[in-house]
Amino acid sequence: MSNRAGMQEAAPEQAAERLPALVVGAGPAGLMAAEALGAAGVPVVIAEALAAPARKFLMAGKSGLNLTRAEPFEPFLAAYAEAAPRLRPMLEAFGPGEVCRWAEGLGQPVFAGSTGRVFPTAMKASPLLRAWLGRLAGQGAQLRRRWHWGGWDGDASVFETPEGPRRMAAGVTILAFGGASWARLGSTGAWAGPLAQAGLPLAPFAPANVGLKVDWSVPMARHFGLPVKGVALRAGAGPWHRGEFVISARGLEGGGIYALSRPLRDGAPLVADLLPDRGPDWVADRLSRPRGKASLSNHLRKALGLDPARLALLMEFGRPLPEGPALAARIKALPIAHAGPRPIDEAISTAGGLMWQALDPDLMLTARPGTFAAGEMLDWEAPTGGYLLTACLATGRWAGQAAARRLAR
Repeated sequence: MSNRAGMQEAAPEQAAERLPALVVGAGPAGLMAAEALGAAGVPVVIAEALAAPARKFLMAGKSGLNLTRAEPFEPFLAAYAEAAPRLRPMLEAFGPGEVCRWAEGLGQPVFAGSTGRVFPTAMKASPLLRAWLGRLAGQGAQLRRRWHWGGWDGDASVFETPEGPRRMAAGVTILAFGGASWARLGSTGAWAGPLAQAGLPLAPFAPANVGLKVDWSVPMARHFGLPVKGVALRAGAGPWHRGEFVISARGLEGGGIYALSRPLRDGAPLVADLLPDRGPDWVADRLSRPRGKASLSNHLRKALGLDPARLALLMEFGRPLPEGPALAARIKALPIAHAGPRPIDEAISTAGGLMWQALDPDLMLTARPGTFAAGEMLDWEAPTGGYLLTACLATGRWAGQAAARRLAR
């Protein structure tokens, strides 16, 4: 038997389990929502589709776990683009400083790197997650694993579990499903089906913080794995951006590329300045020096100090190479041909999701009073560098506190 949303119902004779608060999804937003509820004295059940919580959070920790960013608030907020006005109160309440104090409260001191990125001193996620889960257990939270949410049956959430179908009716429910990338870590985007069937407005998913596909020539294979440093990138008419990336068999990957994901996804051309600390006149002067019997590649390497990675990019995307000032201009603005973003499942995060118009200022669904949403499932995107995780934590806390206030009325 199917309900209005097209989901399989539990057996009619099975009564729904009644509980004060339910959080669906045990990623950063869901765990923070559960912590906020627990701090208000509300018992919480956390339903997680995978066997272990926060898998994507743990994966992020393998590269150091960039928690947040140490920079003034207004530039920090600007990273969220058009979502900034909606996120402002949440980030004002739980921004970079609060994230640092929260981590330190869990016994995980932090430090800021030279670029302002903030990391736990341990440089991994597992110690922080263990302490966090310990705090939640101390608050009385229950974690139910391999519980797959399937939509609603009246006022109850429907789950497929290892013990069979279950229905849970909560005083408040917080949905924190994540986005639609890295399906093996739990972010499948499957939740969008039941929400759409329930009439909730959704923006299409799109990859964010993602690499670029490049159809390399055969000679480029020997350069796969090389890091590209000392380069500035520009997408369309946007500003120049400094950041490292990697030449891989799949294309171009890394923070320097991820930072430009949005304009590149929208079709902006990509240009690289291979010598951003040198002006075009300096480059032209160095190129004009006699090269003798040296090959052009060796001349470029010696005269300009181009390393193998930057030289490979020039040869791949700049040929046939012009001469004189035109070559200097090409080195300063090298068009990078690519075939668009990598598939969405390879993206660090996703754009799209539940649209803001479905929510009130407390992040509660106006169509389902008592049900809130938080985290990456909302229709916003942010670059890597601490912005993404901070907003997930902030929206989870905001929704959890609002849900606690609703129960207390």
